[in-house]
Amino acid sequence: MAFILRPLVTEKMTNITDKRPNRYGFIVSPEANKLQIKEEVESLYNVTVVDVNTLRYAGKRSQRYTKAGLIKGQKAAFKKAIVTLKEGETIDFYSNI
Repeated sequence: MAFILRPLVTEKMTNITDKRPNRYGFIVSPEANKLQIKEEVESLYNVTVVDVNTLRYAGKRSQRYTKAGLIKGQKAAFKKAIVTLKEGETIDFYSNI
C-alpha cells in the first residue's frame, strides 16, 4: 500500500532543508505510522532514514462572499511527515522531470 502521497515542496519546507540538508517533507496517508513511512521512503529513494516526525492537520472551514452569495466549504485534513536522512544522503525530487 502506498502511504506517501506526494513530496512536500513549499517555501517553508525548502527553508528547513536549507538549514538542515538531510530533512525532507512528505504528505502521507492519515493511516500511516512512522515505521511504514520509514520503510517506504527507504525503498523508493534508496536512502537510510534516521528519524521520522509526523504532524496531523485538521481540515479548516472556510467561507467567502461572492456575487452568487455565500459559498461555504472545508479544506482537506492531511498528515505531514518530516523525514531525517543519514548524514550525507540526499533526495532529488526533480531528477525524473
